[in-house]
Amino acid sequence: MKLERKHAFVLLGIAVWNVVTYLRFIKALVDTEDRPTGYYVAHTILIIVNLVIAGVLGTWGVKAYKAAKASS
Repeated sequence: MKLERKHAFVLLGIAVWNVVTYLRFIKALVDTEDRPTGYYVAHTILIIVNLVIAGVLGTWGVKAYKAAKASS
């Protein structure tokens, strides 16, 4: 499957959205009242996984953009 420029923008948009929303989530997690340790562990793992996903999607988006730019 050949990725076009529009696919690259979608991938980059999703990556940026994940980063923005999870950075806000980190701020909210820090500002909350006392919670059980499991709450913080579970949400920290979710944050890490989603930021890794954002990194992967961002990398794919950049590669797709460069490939689309080179082919045109």
